Amino acid sequence: MTQPTTARPALLAAALTAAERGWHVFPLRPGGKRPALHGEQACPRTGTCAAGHVKWEQRATTDPDRIRAAWSAGPFNIGLATGPSGLVVLDLDKPKPRMDAPDGAANLAALSERAGQPVPRTRTIRTASGGQHLYFSAPAAARLHNTAGTLTPLVDTRAWGGYVVAAGSIVNGHRYEVDGPALISPLPGWLKQLLIPAHPRPPAAVPAAAPVPLRAHRYAETALQRERETVRAAGQGRRNATLLASVRAVGRFVAWGDLPRHVVEAAFQEEGEAVGLTAAECRATIASALSWSIRTCRPRPAAA
Repeated sequence: MTQPTTARPALLAAALTAAERGWHVFPLRPGGKRPALHGEQACPRTGTCAAGHVKWEQRATTDPDRIRAAWSAGPFNIGLATGPSGLVVLDLDKPKPRMDAPDGAANLAALSERAGQPVPRTRTIRTASGGQHLYFSAPAAARLHNTAGTLTPLVDTRAWGGYVVAAGSIVNGHRYEVDGPALISPLPGWLKQLLIPAHPRPPAAVPAAAPVPLRAHRYAETALQRERETVRAAGQGRRNATLLASVRAVGRFVAWGDLPRHVVEAAFQEEGEAVGLTAAECRATIASALSWSIRTCRPRPAAA
């Protein structure tokens, strides 16, 4: 569903307000969550991209003239690039319909109780689905990235490499709005510690495993990129099934050790959300598909 052109002034005003806060914004498709900017495959290699494709995170801006120029073309929703904006956003999602499970807000409350900490309060945005985005200022000494369910189920984070739909945007007729506290708090230290990857321990002395052939790594990376493009091109009504099939196709490379599981999960999570699937739906589908692939995978063919 796209919003009428009469929504453009309000959306432009919301984008400019975000930029005044120092938040880097870029246009999303009218009525949707996907970037309205061209992708790498369609890049004309001219203008901003003359020296190579420039992705949405690099094109996000606080320049009011650029924002006015972009939103003059249509009633675009507002993407907020969290990393360049100095933000970490907790995405508290809702469970899928007919799923008897606590939502992200309840899971965060339970996590806080287990940690002996109060539920964090900060700027809160109500999303179109009824979930919440909690905005925190990012810690200066740590460069955090996106996570999916790392903290607790139905709680994702967006930092470097991620974006959120900003307040003022309209999806499925529902507006993203400030709901509750308006001021931004620093990311609590206890949450920061949960989000920072643990330092790897020195590996124990074990017999050296046979190295994976370089061509196997390259083939696996090519397969991952091909399946990402397949998900990106999936039509309405086929997106979840396509995501499931594509993850299963790549799963054997995780089983063989050619690709790290977290790399595959992050790649497909990004593509699934980009085509309009919910974060929770993506997580569940990806986990199911990878578990199936690893469980049923046959040994690597001798010619690989």
